[in-house]
Amino acid sequence: MAEVQADPVVSTPYGAVRGRYERGVAVFRGIPYAAPPFGPRRFRPPEPPKPWDGVRDAGAFGPTAPKPPYSEAFAQYLSDPVVPGDDCLNLNVWTPEPGPGARLPVLVWLHGGALTRGSSGVPVYDGHTFARDGVVCVSLNYRLGVEGYGLFPDAPANAGLRDQLAALQWVHQAIHAFGGDPGRITLCGQSAGAISIGALLAAPQAQGLVRRAVLQSGPPEAAERDKVRRMVRRMATRLKIPATATAFAEVDRELLLRTQADVGRLSSPVLGGPAFGVVVDGDIVPRDPLEALTDGDAARDVDLMTGWTRDEYRLWLVPGGLLERVDRLGAVALAGAMARCHAGADVPRGYRALHPDAGTAEIVGQMVTDHLLRRPLHRLADARPGTSYVYEFAWPSNLPALGSCHALELGFVFDSGEAPESRKLAGEGAPRELAEEMHGAWVRFAVDGDPGWQPWDDSHPVRVFGDGDTHTVHGPRDAELALWAATVPPVRPAPLPALADGAPTPRGTELRSVVRRLRLPGSVRRN
Repeated sequence: MAEVQADPVVSTPYGAVRGRYERGVAVFRGIPYAAPPFGPRRFRPPEPPKPWDGVRDAGAFGPTAPKPPYSEAFAQYLSDPVVPGDDCLNLNVWTPEPGPGARLPVLVWLHGGALTRGSSGVPVYDGHTFARDGVVCVSLNYRLGVEGYGLFPDAPANAGLRDQLAALQWVHQAIHAFGGDPGRITLCGQSAGAISIGALLAAPQAQGLVRRAVLQSGPPEAAERDKVRRMVRRMATRLKIPATATAFAEVDRELLLRTQADVGRLSSPVLGGPAFGVVVDGDIVPRDPLEALTDGDAARDVDLMTGWTRDEYRLWLVPGGLLERVDRLGAVALAGAMARCHAGADVPRGYRALHPDAGTAEIVGQMVTDHLLRRPLHRLADARPGTSYVYEFAWPSNLPALGSCHALELGFVFDSGEAPESRKLAGEGAPRELAEEMHGAWVRFAVDGDPGWQPWDDSHPVRVFGDGDTHTVHGPRDAELALWAATVPPVRPAPLPALADGAPTPRGTELRSVVRRLRLPGSVRRN
């Protein structure tokens, strides 16, 4: 009779945890890295968890952070499981070799979800394949929405980002016991997770904690403080309370989530609107992260890999029929995009000339994607030649109209395409060989910083996955990005101007009317 393998037990700084062996790797789920952020700790920076005696079971995912559900239009494509409970500041570890001494590379995953949704428990993010291939994988939960990114006069900003920093510090301190090397940590994230990584790389408190970083479909950026304040103030108005952390902390959690979802319905990368985001706070985010990473000394020793999907915008526009509505709006939608990006008329004319067969929605979507995403990522790579690698994911989903949309690459990076949650976005029959190629590149980067193609230089090499055989193209977006050369400001998205009382100016009013006509079904600023 085969001997039954005993469950793995590992000691952490706060107590021992018992995991499970699953498909040949050890898995530990729901390990607290900070105390529950509720009661007197609500809207406050994270605090260490209370140590425990004995061995804590780590067989199941821990509670997820409070969040509203996706709207019906987006839920058909995106999964977002909910695990109830207050102890939501927790993380998971997949390791092929638990115990000190293995010194394996480590990949720490930050999920996306517009800083309002998502969790480490999404099945697409299963870390088994990384552990199978010799990389310790860690994923984590952090506070979301107003709980994590509300801006108040009586509480520190960026609580969710502070959670991520606390988790990263926990990993640096504890991961050797799980077989990981704290000197070989790769921080990896997509969309809002990538934006968070940009801020963490520039944070003084995080210097020395990360050796490599992967930013998927999200640039280093700081949100306009007034944009975040508008979210909080509008929620306060609906709730009939002061716009303070003290007042918000007294509100029932479910009511707060419903109010947040209602107020945030007009948030979108294409047409803007109030939204939560990382803000400059003079502490953990002392200045704009992109500026810190391109003209300063922040994270100069960190290897970078960045990239995007070819049709990011389609996840923002296809659900609910928004793609067709933008096409019908025509010139009005183009005017809205120009205002959103602070672009002159030569920019959309240039896109039309480069893509004469494209519809209005594609022109608008690619303009906004280039302005918000590809331009800053190009700038980041330009500041770090020789140690930066850039990719483009180009495989089109087997589902109608999605194309190579935002978040589609995730099932390939994690090699989790067989999961039903991956098929919700990719459809049936996603190519296995493409998953092997992409996942292999991420593994190689975590191991030694070289994913397998030419690093960034003046020729702008971009590795293209999913458009025929995997290959390198030089400067595939240079013609479009050159159209922005005369645009001011050079990278940063333009906020809608507002009067002293917060009412939009005439240009802002015109753009708001476009948003209302689109009737966005849910907050989808970034997945």
